[in-house]
Amino acid sequence: MTGKSFLKVALASASTLGVAATATAATEWDMPTPYGDRTFHTVNIREFADDVAQRTQGELKINVHSNGALIGHPEIKNSVRRGIVPMGELIMSRLANENPIYDVDSVPYLAASYDEAWALWQASKDVISEELAKQRLRLLFAVPWPPQGLYTQKSIDGVDDLRNLKMRAYNTASERLARLTDAVPTQVEVPDIPTAFSTGRVEAMITSPATGADTKAWDYLSNFNHVQLWLPKNMVIVNEKAFSRLDADTQQAILDAAAAAEVRGWEMSKNETRQALATLAENGIEVSEPSAELKAELQQIGQTMTQEWAEVAGEPGQQILEKYQQLKP
Repeated sequence: MTGKSFLKVALASASTLGVAATATAATEWDMPTPYGDRTFHTVNIREFADDVAQRTQGELKINVHSNGALIGHPEIKNSVRRGIVPMGELIMSRLANENPIYDVDSVPYLAASYDEAWALWQASKDVISEELAKQRLRLLFAVPWPPQGLYTQKSIDGVDDLRNLKMRAYNTASERLARLTDAVPTQVEVPDIPTAFSTGRVEAMITSPATGADTKAWDYLSNFNHVQLWLPKNMVIVNEKAFSRLDADTQQAILDAAAAAEVRGWEMSKNETRQALATLAENGIEVSEPSAELKAELQQIGQTMTQEWAEVAGEPGQQILEKYQQLKP
């Protein structure tokens, strides 16, 4: 090979390596979420992922794995903590068994509107972030579900109508509420709801209008009571070690995209409430407001659960409640 030919080969090889290096420079993250693609939370997270890719010019690609396909809901938090995946989404109250502060947004009637829920989030965000940080987890953003209502096979006029019904529970608050109404709490994940009702495993559930619309509740029950008990939030967390490995610009891009996703997600939740209630009614679900008797009884249960929560949450809980009272509209 002549010197000139060798130089051409060398330059071609260097160019090829450069292209390969550029092509493989992008980082890819897998992100599990428990919810299906139709759920507005998943839609919002896919927009978040697109935003991150755009802000980083493709240097960070987040692959969203929906509907529990990659990792089941109960394992998402620990999978992120252990670095099996760098980030994930889960409902915040699922961690209440670790620390009761995570249950603050699932106390009946503590915050039962979007304005109240936002004030409660501002009052609790720092405490929750600090608790997550102890496990090397970073909170990116949180978005609420629509206000939680009561789905049943029959109309519910008072708490006595719930006695002995098998009620779906998805966190400690919904389990406690079931017990206080003499219902029988039963753990069921969202994808399994239709089958659980069809097989008689559950006969009632507390969840959002959005979940009912997404799972086509009209196929397996007939009534929805818009009692608006609480607005539980899903949160997106990232492994701090994985986050710290990114350069400063990429880190800031994630934080900026997260801030935008939180604002967008809260608006999506409000829109989802209106649309889902209409969808339920259009498909034959009897949508009703709680009777005076039912609301009064549930509010009394809410007061009991607020006191119980404050006792177990201790000083951090008291700090949250005091700040919430200052911010509450």
